[in-house]
Amino acid sequence: MRSRVRPADVGLPDIGRRRTPGLRRQEVAQLAAVSIDWYIRLEQGRVGVPGTAVLDAVGQALKLSAAERHHLHLIARGEAPPPPHVSAPASQSLRALLHSMPTTPAWILDFRFDVLAYNAAAVALFGPGFAVGTNTAEPLFLDPAARDFQLDWTRIAREYVGNLRANLTRHPDDPRLRALIGELRRRSTEFATWWDDQTVEKRTNGTKRVLHPTAGIMTLRYDVLAVQDGSDQRLSVITPADTDAENALRSLIFQRNGLRAVK
Repeated sequence: MRSRVRPADVGLPDIGRRRTPGLRRQEVAQLAAVSIDWYIRLEQGRVGVPGTAVLDAVGQALKLSAAERHHLHLIARGEAPPPPHVSAPASQSLRALLHSMPTTPAWILDFRFDVLAYNAAAVALFGPGFAVGTNTAEPLFLDPAARDFQLDWTRIAREYVGNLRANLTRHPDDPRLRALIGELRRRSTEFATWWDDQTVEKRTNGTKRVLHPTAGIMTLRYDVLAVQDGSDQRLSVITPADTDAENALRSLIFQRNGLRAVK
């Protein structure tokens, strides 16, 4: 399967002479967020029974079809693969809580940093691209505009890396989380460097500065609160750190006339 995937197919540079066509083992390991030694042992059948998540990560790196993914699990684990994991939606009570804070940007994330729910104030701050189903880690590392918006980008980005490592420890068999980490390691030099330094961190609260395209620089406080229902979801809330930020944030929210129901 490696031989049929070109580096360009998965966003990798085609550097150096290749003795055989397709991806090198090191490249597959990088894409799947596993060690090269482990991947070699996998190809040789010397890893015992691999986990479902790591198999799916390898399958995504090799661009396997659904039928090929099914076959991979059968030959590696002796059983059919589990259906793709879908996060539980934010509860009705949490959605009502978001709606009850019309002037406070707030949203619900799962352990992959996928947005599950949000209020209109969050859209006023982050823009119309902030929506259910989007992932907040991807643009932070892959969209150059995020570095312009987040004036404390390095600190915030390192918090994300440490948080993702902690989340992977709790959810080692989640294929989408592994795929996200593999993509970020492949496409972001900073992410790969910080991931390899083994930092583990829980992102709970802090202060950051943002440069909004119309409101200018704002100093904001953020709090990340765990939802105590076993879902491993987080409620994120933004509040102004000073009077200037309070006025700017309030102005943004009312300019939008966006005090609509939570999506």
